[in-house]
Amino acid sequence: AEKDTDLWIIPAEIYKDIKKKKKNLCKLDNTRVFYDKILNHRRPFIMANRKKEVYKPKPMTEGKRNLIQGLLQEYDIQSADDIQEALKDLLSGTIQDMLETEMDNHLGYDRYERSGEPNYRNGTKSKTVRSKYGEFEVDVPQDRQSSFEPQVLPKRQKDISSIDDKIIAMYAKGMTTRQISETIEDIYGFEVSEGMVSDITDKLLPRIEEWQNRPLSPVYPIVFIDAVHFSVRDDGIIRKLAAYVVLGINEDGMKEVLSIVVGENESSKYWLSVLNSLKNRGVQDILILCSDGLTGIKEAISAAFPKTEQQRCIVHMVRNTLKYVANKDMKAFAKDLKTIYTAADEEAARKQLESVTKKWSEQYPSAMNRWHENWDAISPIFKFSKDVRTAFYTTNAIESLNSCYRRLNKQRSVFPSSQALMKALYLGTFEIAKKWTMPIRNWGKVRGELEIMYPDRMLI
Repeated sequence: AEKDTDLWIIPAEIYKDIKKKKKNLCKLDNTRVFYDKILNHRRPFIMANRKKEVYKPKPMTEGKRNLIQGLLQEYDIQSADDIQEALKDLLSGTIQDMLETEMDNHLGYDRYERSGEPNYRNGTKSKTVRSKYGEFEVDVPQDRQSSFEPQVLPKRQKDISSIDDKIIAMYAKGMTTRQISETIEDIYGFEVSEGMVSDITDKLLPRIEEWQNRPLSPVYPIVFIDAVHFSVRDDGIIRKLAAYVVLGINEDGMKEVLSIVVGENESSKYWLSVLNSLKNRGVQDILILCSDGLTGIKEAISAAFPKTEQQRCIVHMVRNTLKYVANKDMKAFAKDLKTIYTAADEEAARKQLESVTKKWSEQYPSAMNRWHENWDAISPIFKFSKDVRTAFYTTNAIESLNSCYRRLNKQRSVFPSSQALMKALYLGTFEIAKKWTMPIRNWGKVRGELEIMYPDRMLI
């Protein structure tokens, strides 16, 4: 089968065998088979069962057996903890001997030998090293000319445990700097300060900037924009900052976070800068942009992407309308609103809008005002079939993403800075995107109708 990252595409010649299976999930060559009901030709995908690699010990040799026996005698090993301590001692001793050998090679003569060379040993310098077995000290040999560059333990390196990657992974899972510090000490037995955790995660900042400026696809059929709010400490004051997330659906129907921006106020000028940054990164066209009532977004879309249609989120429209309605009438009012956005076409929807307004205007005179004021941003959905409308008349796709951000960061009640928030969102994005292995629902039908409604704008 043809391999493409984590997906295996099944060749047509074996599709008939798969088609005989009654369930969407079936066994084939020890893999899980998922039907892609989205594409018109119902192409199935196979995703391999991924298991963590388990180390398999190499065959026991006489040399290994002698080493083990010597280890048992030297350290009086009685438990697994004793083995860890023995390995730590062996590791520190091995590094120490290798440093001495490197110095001998650097100077050109062994220790305690006489030599007429101008450069010679100049004592040692103690260094505390962190390893996966815990902390230990080594004495790094020094030379008179300070030209010695050790390779086994380079200058300024004090960590050989790959702790940086582990800290970043824990940060991505939503752990606070204090929790990470405590966890590292519990597991590895050495202290990592909260400041050190912050410094390590700061190494992500260049990667975040590179990610924010990466090239994008020329066309995104659907783009969602929404905000998620977090508490951030700013000059000693805790404020609520908005993280504006731009989520695109590409031509394969796959979700892709295009950009995340923290802390700016909503305005047409601000949204124009956001959309222009997408253009500068290669986006030439957006067919439909779905959002809530963000201030200034309509004007910004008209300026940056004149052909793009704005679609207001129907779910937000319904929620905002029901704010004006008493609890006893909510169910009936919501049922009437549904007759508007599920109407067969725009003309029928307009009639239902007038009917609902007339029915409830006496009790709630302001409730339907937003529907009339924003009809031009509500009506684009009526060009499409009811199955296709659900792909973009709500911001559910991006709200689901935002709920994942909140869940990952629920242990962080307050972020120390907007930069810390950005690091958490960046790492959270990659954690969430691991699950985005399939196109959105009904993508084949959605794409087909988009190509008809917007001819010559979808790339082939």
